[in-house]
Amino acid sequence: MPGPGGTPHHTELEMPDDGFLLANAFESGRTMLFDLRQPLHPALVTSFGDLDGYMHPHTYVRLANGHVLATFQYHGGHDPKADGGGLVEFDERGHVIRSSSAMDPAVKDELIRPYSLVVVPALDRIVSTNTSMHFKSDGETRTVQIWRLSDLKLLKTVVLPPGPRGSEQNAPGEPFLLDNGKTVLIHTFTCGLYQLEGIDTDKPAVRHLKTFDGAQCDVPLRIGRYWVQTQSSMHAIASWDISDPTHIREVSRITFDEKQKPHWIAADADNRRIVLNSGEYGDHRLFMLNFEPQTGALTIDERFRDAGSKQAGVSMDGKTWPHGFQGDSYPHGTVFSRSAAAIKSASARE
Repeated sequence: MPGPGGTPHHTELEMPDDGFLLANAFESGRTMLFDLRQPLHPALVTSFGDLDGYMHPHTYVRLANGHVLATFQYHGGHDPKADGGGLVEFDERGHVIRSSSAMDPAVKDELIRPYSLVVVPALDRIVSTNTSMHFKSDGETRTVQIWRLSDLKLLKTVVLPPGPRGSEQNAPGEPFLLDNGKTVLIHTFTCGLYQLEGIDTDKPAVRHLKTFDGAQCDVPLRIGRYWVQTQSSMHAIASWDISDPTHIREVSRITFDEKQKPHWIAADADNRRIVLNSGEYGDHRLFMLNFEPQTGALTIDERFRDAGSKQAGVSMDGKTWPHGFQGDSYPHGTVFSRSAAAIKSASARE
């Protein structure tokens, strides 16, 4: 990429219908837009930096109007005492539509660092989480925030309560909307699972549902009635039946060797294949998993491996890349491509 590097990190959580993918280099605060309509011939369309004074984007979500809504961690600076960032709506080329600050005087003692978000159009709401990418210097976070979608007005900052371990509320990560269209489940990187109700009321309620085993739990997925959770510190990934929130039960687990620290997962269009990596935190290897949506069963696809290798998965070390680089690559954001037919169908709808 032209310009500063700055730790290539996050992509959109799934490939957009139009075949154009946003990704960021978090430390430099740059966003790149890739044309991946022909996956074997990727092209850089454009790149951009701070938007409306908001810095260091993390998560991008596509809106029904074709715009992008993103969390930005900082505003006006990126040192530990800098203001928290907010939400910015823009088109995929980086032209700002509107923005709104996540700073809330009602919780002035809480660290605000917008991390991820989920949009709830039917209730005119957005739920975002706060976790600092620079947590070692910034400090811990334990809040989620509720916004009005129609005008990006911040309505409420909710502090997650501790669970039985006493630390599960720290570092809220990924929020997911349940099929009822009103309940949001929120994972934390400290292995908590929380339920947020009443987001369209004056008194939203949050409660602790589950503490997963291990000290660190990374990117999850919700597929139907199953919660698929990476458990980095346990070198594992597991699926849990969440159909009864009062009795969440494990239904399947894969445990890897100690070199693997499962971090990022993404599913294909029919939720039957899941790609997994350890980010830059463990072995630089991609695994393909099979998922059974009816039972929640997880298995490793043993066919997905380097040619001649005795180990499942594809190593990203020691590869030669088309632009001339030879060496180790650290896979992080990883998504399935869209078929040419799906992209053509999406273009026709537009």
